[in-house]
Amino acid sequence: MNKSLQRWTLALGCAAMVGFTADRASSSISLGGGLGKVLKVGGIVLAVRMFGNEMNKTINTVLVQKGLAYDGATRVVPIVSVGRGAEVGAAQVQGAKSFVDDVRAVGQVETRLGDLEGHLLFPVNTMTPGKDFQKIKGVGVSSIIDFRM
Repeated sequence: MNKSLQRWTLALGCAAMVGFTADRASSSISLGGGLGKVLKVGGIVLAVRMFGNEMNKTINTVLVQKGLAYDGATRVVPIVSVGRGAEVGAAQVQGAKSFVDDVRAVGQVETRLGDLEGHLLFPVNTMTPGKDFQKIKGVGVSSIIDFRM
């Protein structure tokens, strides 16, 4: 197994362990599960920040192997979703390097109308909730890694 794949696997494993531990810790101190979700989100965001470069390289390697290589810049950033259920994970964004460097996170809004479910994905320039954010134009989302909460 190559070093990049090992690091990526370790990052996902650490995020999962933080999530499992957070659920147990919150229930043992009777905080109603809210602390567990906060710790799970924090653990996954931390894993993405620490191992984002390795995740990015692994995704790019897989895409090249499948004949889907991209010539522009790519980067893995945290993704936070709101809507039917909270999710957190990672997203690979792609575009011109100057635009990709401005992306700090990908926001996802989920909506459901009857049997139809929609997901709106948009790269943004901040990770701070409530702060004015700007959608980064010229950048697209090429890959998503989600963890159901």
